[in-house]
Amino acid sequence: MDKYIVIKRPIVTEKSTKLAEENKYTFEVDKRANKIQIKEAIEALFDVKVKKVNVMNGKPKAKRVGQYQGFKPAVSKAVITLEEGYKIDIYTA
Repeated sequence: MDKYIVIKRPIVTEKSTKLAEENKYTFEVDKRANKIQIKEAIEALFDVKVKKVNVMNGKPKAKRVGQYQGFKPAVSKAVITLEEGYKIDIYTA
């Protein structure tokens, strides 16, 4: 799987910004990607060393607007822990 398909976008929230202080970064990833593919993609894209990868698979959420019903798509998130001395600047990457 291509590294540009594995990593979709960084997730910038208050919680993820606080995690970045602990050298942990959050990304939205492809549902089909495993931890090894995510690690290789992050290392190739940002030129860093990854220590650990945690993946959270979200379920689709039911939504309704008036008489129309549907689902918000399922989202997979990965929390990447980097080795000491490495850093990712999400705002310029």
